[in-house]
Amino acid sequence: MGHLDHATFGWLTPALSYAMACVGAALGLRCTVRALDATGRSRRNWLLTAASAIGTGIWTMHFVAMLGFGVTGTDIRYDVPLTILSLVVAMAVVGVGVFVVGYGRDRVRSLLIGGLTTGVGVASMHYLGMAALRLHGEVRFDPLLVGLSVVIAVVAATAALWAALHIHAPAAVAVASLVMGAAVSSMHYTGMLAVRVDVAPSAAPLSGATVMQFIFPLAVGLGSYLFITSAFVALSPTAGERAAYASAGRLTDERAVDVAPPGFHPAPPLRTPTS
Repeated sequence: MGHLDHATFGWLTPALSYAMACVGAALGLRCTVRALDATGRSRRNWLLTAASAIGTGIWTMHFVAMLGFGVTGTDIRYDVPLTILSLVVAMAVVGVGVFVVGYGRDRVRSLLIGGLTTGVGVASMHYLGMAALRLHGEVRFDPLLVGLSVVIAVVAATAALWAALHIHAPAAVAVASLVMGAAVSSMHYTGMLAVRVDVAPSAAPLSGATVMQFIFPLAVGLGSYLFITSAFVALSPTAGERAAYASAGRLTDERAVDVAPPGFHPAPPLRTPTS
């Protein structure tokens, strides 16, 4: 059996992958909170952003961690279509869970269904990503640890959706994001502990792309998307802030009328001449 190294670059990849998981969780929670305060098309758009953020964050966490994965006695390649499919599955299934919570009338039922759906989706993404591995040998999994990783994924997803429903303060969201990042990372490394590789040395070329040819550029691109979207969400006013601005504007107009001299009437708005 080949020796597995989950941190060939030391603590760099575990720490960076944890940061990606936290950013994705924080952005997803903030977008879900915004969605619950919105209606109509605005709610749908916020939920779509939340699903893409959480799905992208989890996928990026997984493959940034995989940058540090190595097996003695064999090179590693990644099947490109399967790897992309794992990203699509992550966003799609997380989207189902987020929309169930966003539009469900029974909060408890929606939370349980959404948590189960999202957790199974996260686990599916992880093992699809592992199925994309190409190496000289056979990859096996410890069923007990696989089951434990799925349970962790479901509990983590349910906790994240619960936080989205009940935690609105920015500081509390930040703390919840750190906890969720730790839970997602725990799920990943529990799943990786389940991996067993029987190496069969061979000189035959492996199909697929190397980690630097495909995984690294895609992870960098998706990580940039997360940070840019985080900045956009942070700068966008919340529903409460918009209401406060509108209230302040009305109050300013009322005070202007109160202090105006008797007989004063505001000038009508200028009209643009028409041809």
